[in-house]
Amino acid sequence: MQLTTAAPQRRNAVRRDADGMAVASFVLGLVGLLVFNIFLGPIAIVLASVALHRNTTRRGRAYLGLGLGIADLLVLAAFMSADNTMSWSLGG
Repeated sequence: MQLTTAAPQRRNAVRRDADGMAVASFVLGLVGLLVFNIFLGPIAIVLASVALHRNTTRRGRAYLGLGLGIADLLVLAAFMSADNTMSWSLGG
């Protein structure tokens, strides 16, 4: 009988992918606070959720990405309600 090491290797690959998703969600959420928050916010939320579902070892970073993604959408909503448009700008 031959023992295979495919299962542990697959598990490590899934965990490594989940760790990458956690870091990506954090970075996208952070950048989304400044630019393209209507796109980067939801992407950060989805990546963080998938990373948490796949049991990432970087849970803190995934939670930060989730929070920043939600903050992106809140910032967008606040700026949109301030000038009643579908976009926001820092200039007057």
